[in-house]
Amino acid sequence: MTALPRDVVKWLQSLELSAQATNIRRDFSSGYHVAEIFSRYYPREFQMHTYSKGISLPDKQLNWNKIRQSLQRLCLLLMDKMVYGTIHCKAGAAELLVQHVYTILTKNRIRAVQNPDMDFSDQKYQKLLPWVARPTALTAVNSNVRATEMKALPDLYSNQRRAEAIISKHLEEKAEKLAERGRLIKMRRKQTTSSGDEKYSSGENTPKLYPQSPLDGAVVSYKTITVNQPARRSLHS
Repeated sequence: MTALPRDVVKWLQSLELSAQATNIRRDFSSGYHVAEIFSRYYPREFQMHTYSKGISLPDKQLNWNKIRQSLQRLCLLLMDKMVYGTIHCKAGAAELLVQHVYTILTKNRIRAVQNPDMDFSDQKYQKLLPWVARPTALTAVNSNVRATEMKALPDLYSNQRRAEAIISKHLEEKAEKLAERGRLIKMRRKQTTSSGDEKYSSGENTPKLYPQSPLDGAVVSYKTITVNQPARRSLHS
C-alpha cells in the first residue's frame, strides 16, 4: 500500500472491501477487488457472486472480461495495457490502475494518472542500482516476462521477439555504461597528468637521483687508525 498516495489508501480503506489489500500487485491481479470497488458505486452492474476469487489465469481472464463488459455499458474505460500489466503482475501496473479507478469514481485528479508511464518494467529500478548489482540478460528476461504471459500467449515467435527486445535493451544500456566509464577514466587521467606537469614545472616534487641524507651539509671529521698485523710464518720454517 505504500506505493499508493495517501488519499487513495484512505479511499480504499473507506470502501471496506472483503479483504484488506496488503500486496497491490498480487491482490488486484485477479480483478476481484477491482470489481468489488466498482460494485460500491454500481451495484447492479457489478454483482460479486458472479466473480471468482481464484488466482489462476483462466479465473483472472474471466473476471477481467466481465469487468470490461460492465464498463462498456457504463461508458467507462480502462486501458488495455494497464489491465494487461495488472493481470501479469507487472511493476507499477496495479498501482497505476488503482489510481486510475480512483480518478474515475471520485473525479479527483492525481498527477501520476495525468501523465501515466506505461512502461511496466523494472528498468527504472535497475538504473538506480550500481552496474555490478544489475541483473544479467537472463535475469532481465525472467523478471520482465511472466509465466502467465507465456500461458496467455503460447506463441513461440511472439515470446521470442519479446525476449529479444529485452536483451537488446539490456545490451544497449550496458554499452552506454561502458562508454561512460571510458570517458570518466580518460578525464581522470587527463586531470592527473595536467596536475603532475604543473607540480614539476613549479619545482614541487622534483625527483632526485639519490635520497637526501640527514648528514647532508654537516661537517664530519675522520680519524686515521693504524692496525699492526702479525707477520705470517712459512709452512717450511
